[in-house]
Amino acid sequence: MASMASFASARRAAAALAATAALAGLTATPAVADDTDPQLASTDCQFGGSVIKGTPWSLQRVITKQLWEDQALMGDDQVVAVIDTGVAANNPQLAGKVLGGQSFAGKGNKATNDGVGHGTKVAGIIVAQPIAGTGFHGLAPHAKILPLQTSTQEEGGNLATMVAAINAAVKAKVDVINISQGTTANPSELTDLQAAVDKAEQAGILIVASAGNNGSSGKESNTYPAALTNSNVLSVAASDRNNERASFSTPNEQVDIAAPGVDMVSTVPVSGQCVDQGTSFSAPYAAGVAALLRQKHPKWSPAQVIWHLEATATRSHPYHDKNIGWGVIDPVTAIKDETEQPRQITDKDLQAAAVTSRGDDEKIIPAKLTLGETPAERNARYGTYLVIGGGLLLGVISAGAMARRDWLRKRGADVL
Repeated sequence: MASMASFASARRAAAALAATAALAGLTATPAVADDTDPQLASTDCQFGGSVIKGTPWSLQRVITKQLWEDQALMGDDQVVAVIDTGVAANNPQLAGKVLGGQSFAGKGNKATNDGVGHGTKVAGIIVAQPIAGTGFHGLAPHAKILPLQTSTQEEGGNLATMVAAINAAVKAKVDVINISQGTTANPSELTDLQAAVDKAEQAGILIVASAGNNGSSGKESNTYPAALTNSNVLSVAASDRNNERASFSTPNEQVDIAAPGVDMVSTVPVSGQCVDQGTSFSAPYAAGVAALLRQKHPKWSPAQVIWHLEATATRSHPYHDKNIGWGVIDPVTAIKDETEQPRQITDKDLQAAAVTSRGDDEKIIPAKLTLGETPAERNARYGTYLVIGGGLLLGVISAGAMARRDWLRKRGADVL
């Protein structure tokens, strides 16, 4: 079980690129008829931005009355640690939802400040409160966020800050840890990260991590901690409106499940919302549902929660694949279904299913190039930047990113 995180702020697609154009480049299949909502057609992530009135597609498929069990199940008493760029507590939808937290990004920084905006968007998908004037809200609005800041626009994160943040989350006894970050470092360099995840596993803490945004080439790759095989790690890929792998989402055998990651609406610092893309926003979608499950079934282990999410996921075939894992998360079914016992299925069974059932349509296909575009230019269009070495990667694909979030290039970091 695994997921992703990319501390790359260099998401530099042109501001003039419309959301529909971004969608055309990011989805693996044609959009269905209800994809276009003029209220969501914005990729301008300005802090203190405008309020998006429409209901995001990722929430249109969720009947909140059933999900929240007539408001009896909304994430009460659940604390979700968000290991990220900080979480701005000043957005009205996050009022009273953000704890003090801790910064590991250098002296003078506060976890409740977010000059990048990434962590604030991640947190909003989990806990944003429903308010008048917008159809956006989080999936577990009564939960609390513990912000653990590992990077700012000036200070990039690394393995050491991620490890420190995980250890802090364990010490704080949180219920869920969301990590929309990752490293592609060699596993031999991940001893400390493995030890921190082991501690979380022993403490009964669920880690939800994004699987990565390196999928546009069609090649498999592992991003950590998502690709770690601990029983408490849920690796989340990004799905599109057709419940298929978003073309940027990294495929690999450790992907457990998929969640919406295309045209994701969420909160930004100061006020308002904006639209963004990436597995960074798939992970908190799953983390929000996991928080509800942990409230409803407080005695369930992380492994039981993960199995339940997998067992109730929407899928077109009965086996695991490296694109969307066991399927696309179904929040309402996950809450309503009371099944506890896992199915007894062996690796041999999975291999047999793969040989007999998978056809050519299951192959990983590289994202399409536009006319005259090179693979490198395609990656630039998607904002798919990788930090070389032990650096971290933010799981974001964005059109219209703000210039101030281009901090990696300012710092002279190597990006591709």
